[in-house]
This record gives sequence, structure tokens and C-alpha cells, in this order.
Amino acid sequence: MLARLPSLPLFWRVFCTNAAVLVLAFLALAFAPVTVSVPPQLTELIVLAAGLAAMLAITLGLLRPAFRPLDELAETMRRHDPLSPGPRARVSGEPDVAALAHTFNEMLDRLESDRRESARRALMVQEEERQRIARELHDEVGQTFTGVMLQVESLAADIPDERREQLDELRETARQGTEDVRRIARRLRPEALEDLGLQSALAALVGRIGEQAHIPISRHLESHLPLSEQQELVVYRVAQEALTNVVRHATPELAHLRLERDGSYAVLIVRDDGRGLDPGARSSPHGIRGMRERAMLIGAEFAIGPAPGRGTEVKLTIPLDPPHTRRLL
Repeated sequence: MLARLPSLPLFWRVFCTNAAVLVLAFLALAFAPVTVSVPPQLTELIVLAAGLAAMLAITLGLLRPAFRPLDELAETMRRHDPLSPGPRARVSGEPDVAALAHTFNEMLDRLESDRRESARRALMVQEEERQRIARELHDEVGQTFTGVMLQVESLAADIPDERREQLDELRETARQGTEDVRRIARRLRPEALEDLGLQSALAALVGRIGEQAHIPISRHLESHLPLSEQQELVVYRVAQEALTNVVRHATPELAHLRLERDGSYAVLIVRDDGRGLDPGARSSPHGIRGMRERAMLIGAEFAIGPAPGRGTEVKLTIPLDPPHTRRLL
């Protein structure tokens, strides 16, 4: 019976364990040369206490292995992070517990699949909206500033000399507004990614951000990585957000962007030597949650933490699937 105990369902395992303990207690009371007087003597109380301790120890020893898989399953549930899919509960133990772990893993598969599909649709809508706004900024607001500059030039000959300084200021304001509109439109819609590819788009991104922030940003970009359009877009957006965070929050002296292949993975690393990440700020601020959601969209692993020495390191690890399994955005 004890040999078959681990394979029994949990209910019958608990029942058989308690039954075995009660049977042992019954046999001990029935056949052991022990008598209990009223009131009981000290030696009799010691014998009864020893028997009770023995029954509790036997019960604990038989039931603990039955409930250990439940404890492991509960710990897996507590550690599960919806934005870091992958870990699953170990399917072990008696049939009921194994069935529960298997059902929990199936539930995670469904939830992650539904969440990934919802995120994909949401990001598609977001990218389409970005493109629409970028076009409107370029075609409408940009053209308005261009018209203002042309009007300023047409008025230049008729403006008195004492007003020429104000005219120059107006011209410079219109020129700066045009540049700002173009810069915002480029951030909203990575045209270089569509026209020239990921490596050229990242190189242009690094050069533009480094020039605007006056921060030297080195880069190492491996070419011919077998990434889908969707993966390339996620890599670009994560790099863009990470470099923007570097400029806004890290106050570094140097930053570095690296994209390379590591076996069956493509790895993006953005590293700086700034002040580092604030304690407890790994899940929501500075666009970190958005980067994690984008990583989840393509089944990539996202990590952020201290860089070697000082500063912060953002790492995106993308599995390189066979071409026929990739889905385009």
C-alpha cells in the first residue's frame, strides 16, 4: 500500500495516510501493555505524549511529499511575470497535482498568446497613428512654417532697417519651427527603417541623438541579421527609447549601442556610463514598460540593470526563427 501511495490522487493519499496512522494508534492501544488510570499518572502521560508525537511525525512524513508539488506550483504562480513570458510550472507529483500544474501551464500558454496578439494589434494601430501624425506634421504644419518663411523673405525688401532685427528673429523662429517639425516627424515615423534597413536606421538614430545631445555614442551593428519586419521595428523602437532615456535621465559621458548575432539569437545592447537606474524603477518609468511589452510581442527577452562599472545596460535578446515561421507586422 505504501508503495502505491505516491501514485494515488491527493484525496485518497490523505485519507490512506490518516487511516494508517489511526490503525497504528488502534493497534497500539489494543495490544500494547499499557494501561491508563483515572486520573492518569505522570509516566502514563509521558507514554501517551510519546505516542502522539510518533503519530504526528508519521503523518508529517507521509503527507509532506504529497503537498510539496503544490508548494512549488504556488511559488511558480507568485513569480510569474506577464511581461516576461516563458517559465512554466514543473509537472510532477501525484495525478491531481500534476493535472493542476499542466492546466496552469495551458492557461499561461493561452494568456500569453492572447496578450501577444492583443499587443500586436495595439502596436499596429499605434504605428499607423504615428505615421498619420508624422504625415500631417510634415504636410500641414511643415508647409505652414515654410509659407511663413517665404512671406518673411518677400517682406524683407520693404522692412525698415530698424525692424530688420525683428524680421531676422522671425525668420529664425520659423526656420527652427520647421526643423522641430521635421525632427518630431522623423521620430514618429522611421523612414530610414523602411527605405534603407535596420542597420542604416540605427546608425542614423545614433548620429542624430548624439548630435542633438552632444554625447558621443559609439555603435557596432552587425549586418545581414535574419530579422522579420516586425522584429526590426521592435529593435528600432527599443533602441530609440533606450537612447532617449540615456539622454534624458542618465547624464552620461559616453553611450554605446551594439547589435549582433549570438548563436540563434540577435542581441541589442544599449549601455551608458551615467548615474544608473534608480532603485525600484525597473517596471514602469521612462518607457521601460513599453519596451518590455514590445519585447513580449516578438517573444524576446528584455533585461535592464547596472552596466559593468557604472551606468545602465538595456539588453534585448531576440530568437531568430526560421523564415517560414515569422509573422510580419
